[in-house]
Amino acid sequence: MRQYKQLATRAILAGAVALGGEAALAAQVVVGQVAPLSGLEAAQGRAYAAGMQLYFNQLNKGGGVNGHTFALVKRDDNGRPEDTVGHTRALLAEDKPMVLAGYFGSRNIAEVLAAGLLEKEHIALVGYRTTELRAQNPQLFNVRATLRDELQKLTEHLATIGITRLGLYYEDGPGAKALLEAVDEAAGKARATIAHKAAYPAGTARAKQAVDLFIKNPPQAILLVASGAAAAAFIEQYRSAGGAAQLFAHSGADIEQLAKRLSEEQMQGVAIAQVTPNPYKISTRIGKEFNDILARSPAPDVPVSYSMIEGFITAKVIAEAVRRQGARPTREGMQNALDAMESYDAGGYLVGFRPNQHNGSRFVELSIVSGAGRIRQ
Repeated sequence: MRQYKQLATRAILAGAVALGGEAALAAQVVVGQVAPLSGLEAAQGRAYAAGMQLYFNQLNKGGGVNGHTFALVKRDDNGRPEDTVGHTRALLAEDKPMVLAGYFGSRNIAEVLAAGLLEKEHIALVGYRTTELRAQNPQLFNVRATLRDELQKLTEHLATIGITRLGLYYEDGPGAKALLEAVDEAAGKARATIAHKAAYPAGTARAKQAVDLFIKNPPQAILLVASGAAAAAFIEQYRSAGGAAQLFAHSGADIEQLAKRLSEEQMQGVAIAQVTPNPYKISTRIGKEFNDILARSPAPDVPVSYSMIEGFITAKVIAEAVRRQGARPTREGMQNALDAMESYDAGGYLVGFRPNQHNGSRFVELSIVSGAGRIRQ
C-alpha cells in the first residue's frame, strides 16, 4: 500500500512539473510596429495599428494561441526614414519583439533593409505599405497584392471603357525606375500609352508641378501611385485648376483619407484599387468577423477603414504563424512558418507564401466614389 501511495505521489508531482513546464512555455508574443502615428500618413498608420490590436485583443480574451498572448508595441516615426531605422533599432533592443508589422513608406523600408536590422536580428516584417515595387527579401512578407497587380487591374479596367491615353503621377523614390517599367508593361498589355509622367518628391505632398503638366497636356485618365497625402493634394489642386481627366489611384492613396480632406465634388468619380475586402460590408467571412469583433469591442480611436482591415488581416497571419509553431514560437520559427504558409484562408481572403515568394495575395478590386460621396464597388 505504501509503495502504491509513493508511486501515486510521484505521478502527481510529475504531472505538476509537466503542467508547470507548459505554463512556463506560455509567453507573450511581442509584435513591434514603427509607423507614422503622426504626420502626413498618421491616419493610415494608426488605423493599421488599430486593426492589429482589434484582433490581438480578441485572441487574448480567449487565452491567446497555444497559451501565448499578444502585445502590440508601437513607435512613431512621423514618416521619416531615419526615425524608422532609429526606432526599429531601439525597439529590437528594448522590447524584444518576435515579429515586426505594419510599416509604411518606400524609403523607410529601404533604409531599414539597408541598415541590415532584419537580417542581423533574424526577424520577419509582416505587412507593409509602399508606393514602389520591391524585390523579394527573405525577411519581408506582405499580406496584400503587389503594386504590379494593382496597375494591371487599373489599366485593364480603363481599356474596357475605351480609355487608352494615360498620365502617371508617382513618387520619385528609390523604386521609381522599377515602377515606371511596370506601368509601361501594364499599359502595353492593355494597349494603352502613358503620354506624360510627373513625379513628386518622396516623403512630401508637393503636387503643383505635376498638376501644371497635366493641365497643359490633358490625358483621358491619370494613374496616381502616391501616398494618401500626396494623392489628396494632387486631386484638390488638379480639380481646382479645372482638370477633368478621370483619376485612378492605387490602394496606398487611402480612400478614407481622401474623403476626409476633399469635397464630394472633388472626389466624384475617383476610383481606387483596393487590396482587401470592403471593411464596411459583411458579404465576406472576414468582413463579417471584422465587424462582429468591432461591435463587441470598445470604439477604436480612429474611423473604420481599409487600412484597419488590412492590419486585422496582418494580425491573423501573425497569429497563424504562431499557432503553427506550437509551444515554443521564435523569431526564426516565425519566418519558417510563414515560408510554409502556402494557402491560409483568413476568412474568404487567401494569403500564401513560399520561399522566395513573399507577396501573399492577388486580390484587387475597384472602389469608385459616387456623386453623393459614397464608396461603391
